[in-house]
Amino acid sequence: MPSSDPAPAATAQASATRSGPGDSTALLGVLGDPVRHSLSPALHNAALQALGLDWVYLALPVKATDLAVVVSALEALDCRGLSVTLPHKRTVAELVAELSPLAQRLGAVNTLVRRPQGGWLGTNTDVEGFLAPLRDTDWRGQRAVVLGCGGSALAVLAALEQLGFGAIAVAGRNATALAAVQADCQDWLPQLQPLAWDEPDGEGLLQALAQADLVVNCTPVGMTSSSDPAALSRCPLRTTALDRLRPDCGVYDLIYTPRPTALLREAAARGCRTWDGLEMLVQQGAAALRLWSGRDSVPVAVMRAAALTRLQAP
Repeated sequence: MPSSDPAPAATAQASATRSGPGDSTALLGVLGDPVRHSLSPALHNAALQALGLDWVYLALPVKATDLAVVVSALEALDCRGLSVTLPHKRTVAELVAELSPLAQRLGAVNTLVRRPQGGWLGTNTDVEGFLAPLRDTDWRGQRAVVLGCGGSALAVLAALEQLGFGAIAVAGRNATALAAVQADCQDWLPQLQPLAWDEPDGEGLLQALAQADLVVNCTPVGMTSSSDPAALSRCPLRTTALDRLRPDCGVYDLIYTPRPTALLREAAARGCRTWDGLEMLVQQGAAALRLWSGRDSVPVAVMRAAALTRLQAP
């Protein structure tokens, strides 16, 4: 499943929309609710400045009831491209003129690209972003456990399929959501094993963790916010479960606030390799910027530094 499947159409579009001398400032943005906390404006605006593009990237809070109107209006305003975050990744897929094969498979869109003939192309760069820090390891035939079956889980599962994992267990507390993920993946991910997570220390989960070569947290447990600073100490796995992790297991938490999360602190203390979601954010943003700009090379290091600076700001 190539992660660059929309590139031909998007590159043709982007070539037609590059700014030149005398052009007015062009618009990019991220749609979500809430979205003002997003790091995307910081990393994209730093990249746009480094590229010398007279474009600006804004956080655009949009209610679900207004999404269709806003997406249409931004096309009319000649917006060059959009990122899409929660809770709109599935709904926006119904509002585009074309879906990339990857977005069609996942039923979720996180990037909109203008088409030369009009309308939006919807694609998904979350898969490419997630894969970036894992590509230097051969994962073929290994075993993964995915915690949670929410909106990000499908992109993670698609990435694990690309990496060649031989067995993938997805653990979910919501039986309906878990069944929906299994149904969405049954045609292309036969190695998926749904795992009911109704008991924190259930034997099924403990056995899966003991055999895992990679554990991925797709739940929000452990994410901090100003309204809930106690989340700093929360972890999606109890000590009993953490103690089942082998020292050579990798642990990937999609959360990047705080850095590190409680899960990654506990995993590192047990000798595990760890990754957080900041690199995924940066790399999915870089993939989107390549599509919008038509440029093969974008300043990923600049984007990463801008995101870190913004995270460390008071």
